[in-house]
Amino acid sequence: MRKTQTPFPSPSPRHPVSRRRSRRSRRPQYRGCCCSLWALVGILALVVGAYLLFPSRTNIAILGMDYADPGSYVARTDTIMLMTVIPLDPYIALVSIPRDLWVNIPEVGENRINTAHFFAEASQPGTGPQATLQTIEANFGIEMDYYIRLRFESFREIVYALGSVEITLTKHMAGYAPGTYELKGRKALAFVRSREGADDFARMQQGQLMVKSIIKTALKPQNWFKIPNLLHVLFTQVDTDLPSWQWPRIAFALMRAGYEGIETYTISREMTTSFITNEGAQVLLPKWDLIQPFIRSILIEYK
Repeated sequence: MRKTQTPFPSPSPRHPVSRRRSRRSRRPQYRGCCCSLWALVGILALVVGAYLLFPSRTNIAILGMDYADPGSYVARTDTIMLMTVIPLDPYIALVSIPRDLWVNIPEVGENRINTAHFFAEASQPGTGPQATLQTIEANFGIEMDYYIRLRFESFREIVYALGSVEITLTKHMAGYAPGTYELKGRKALAFVRSREGADDFARMQQGQLMVKSIIKTALKPQNWFKIPNLLHVLFTQVDTDLPSWQWPRIAFALMRAGYEGIETYTISREMTTSFITNEGAQVLLPKWDLIQPFIRSILIEYK
């Protein structure tokens, strides 16, 4: 009997379909990886944002020292500024305290506020900043979190790191007529310390203007390439207990606020009474009923 030959089976149409399905099956996995990556980026952005904008207040005392011998910190604080920062708003304010303000210094007694640092350093090196913070807290009723202490040479190096500092004057100040000036290290320091035709109240304004001008100069995009050199100076020549994790938060708040967003205040002449001590020293007696509410409104109560 003749055998019937079975025809060769044609290729199954399911094979290409199955291959197409296998290729499609890979796509959801790829999309899943992308979604996971973007989710991770989103979580990281939220963490960084929460860190930079966490609505906590930081109070910092900026202490500019009078002349001290090399290697020594036995000196008075020629400049005392209280800085408060709330990154979320952002809110940044500077309050200057007259160096001749007559206060009670813990474990010393009544004296000028700028001597608190001197007495502590002369007694035990390294204790000057904390003694100043304790004096501020005891007399003003506010808690200072950290300090930044600068010597003359440290200030000059900060300005040199930026090349120069641009200041704009709307009135005669420190021997300069109204106008815009570029000051390098030595001239910038001389501007801050100048007593030409001015008293301590005017010198506080000069110091505040210089601090704001340094910030303004550093924030200009054309000066950003100088930031690494500036950071090197800050970390090597400025004494502070401000932890490194706080620096980005403060810098970010300064960038958001800008030059115009920094509020400046001083304890005014009307808040003090001129007085001559038994030793013949001319000092400023504080009117605490005016000073304490004023300071609290800036460094504590503002939200």
